[in-house]
Amino acid sequence: MKPRLALAALALAAAIGPVAPAAEPSAPARAPIPVDYRKLPNGLKVVLSPDHTSPTAVVAVYYNIGFRIEPRDRTGFAHLFEHLMFQGSKNLGKMEFIKLVQSNGGILNGSTRFDFTNYFEVVPANALKTALWAEADRMRGLAITQENLANQQGVVKNEVKVNVLNRPYGGFPWLDMPQVANENWFNAHNFYGDLKDLDAATLKDAEAFFKAFYSPGNAALVVTGDFETEPTFKWIQEYFGPIPSAPHQELPDISEPRQEKEKRTSRQDAQAPRPALAVAYHAPKRNTPEYYALGLLEQILAGGSDSRLYDALVRKGALTGEVNSSINGLGNQFNIAGPTLFTLSLFHDRDKTPDAILKVLDAEIEKLRTTPVDQATFDRAMVKMRSDLYAMQESTFGFGRADLLASFALFDDDPARINGLEKEFAKVTPELIRRTAEEVLRPTNRTILAIEPKPEAPKLPGPKV
Repeated sequence: MKPRLALAALALAAAIGPVAPAAEPSAPARAPIPVDYRKLPNGLKVVLSPDHTSPTAVVAVYYNIGFRIEPRDRTGFAHLFEHLMFQGSKNLGKMEFIKLVQSNGGILNGSTRFDFTNYFEVVPANALKTALWAEADRMRGLAITQENLANQQGVVKNEVKVNVLNRPYGGFPWLDMPQVANENWFNAHNFYGDLKDLDAATLKDAEAFFKAFYSPGNAALVVTGDFETEPTFKWIQEYFGPIPSAPHQELPDISEPRQEKEKRTSRQDAQAPRPALAVAYHAPKRNTPEYYALGLLEQILAGGSDSRLYDALVRKGALTGEVNSSINGLGNQFNIAGPTLFTLSLFHDRDKTPDAILKVLDAEIEKLRTTPVDQATFDRAMVKMRSDLYAMQESTFGFGRADLLASFALFDDDPARINGLEKEFAKVTPELIRRTAEEVLRPTNRTILAIEPKPEAPKLPGPKV
């Protein structure tokens, strides 16, 4: 970028004589996010990030157990535990956790992702102490009973049936694609869980799972919002400090071999009204320069209606109505430990073939693999990336900030990385984007998944009018 600007200025000076140097355009600096990072003696990672702009607070607890790192013979256990965590604890009966938060004017949720299971509450600031106590209560003594286990086994199995088995495109592409593109079982098994594995779970299994993965040393607690740091940390010490630690859990090897050959597969979906297509590429390692370059590459290829694929496939080609993309099938680029897939997906009419779509897609990708993007395209991608970062941090009443802080604490032991993201993207150059595209978007690194709907019923002859 800078050499190009320098040459332009030199040419202008030669034409009209000496001129004052132009100020280099720069985005206004944003105040850094406060990050107070400490660890309790039992291993719990604690991140405090005050923000007094509104009288609310976010409490987020992340456990380092996601559905791809669950034990090999316990598929679906990570997700099953997400449900069990709302079934009661030492001092709160069944569903009382939810009632406690909601009766204080708060909202709450939990989710299971590739590398973690999380729980969070957004509450009025004066209910922060209550929320901390409640989270500590279930970390200290979850009510793991045969009744709760059996009940939630049924709930999870029904969720699988509703969200995957009996739903058009169920699991497309976030659940389907990893099972095809990856080689390592941990990245390639059915993350929702095999119904047989869920049925086979015993009370003893559940107790062992909780003891191993729900200990304070395997978790990160983040508090953001309107609070004072030291009083809040004293509450955390009081409630979470006495919870005993457990032996450190070694994570499995989740590395993937380099993909050297294109894969193609298809799945019939009797409920899908029209075909769908997904293309996935193994992404560079997390936190590398190429990983940030891929973030900008995604913006250029599929980031909104000004992206190259939208222009080629939607506006000019009329091959689809939209193009979706992701560097993490269930989150953002930062709340995944990796390896991950860069996935493009779309739905199309029956008279548009996958080969016709892939031909257009390949043409756009080849341009990126061979030629650095122009400055205007690069600058636009940077603006969109910055906009997405800010929106991400502010999402769900400030939960987005807690999500990033927890992810960087859990995966990198460094939540302050949240303040370095823009600098990492600023290091990316058009040439690095080209080199990243050349390696990542090579045909031998991709997996193609097609969803084939049921055949269209023949049209019955109708009366002539």
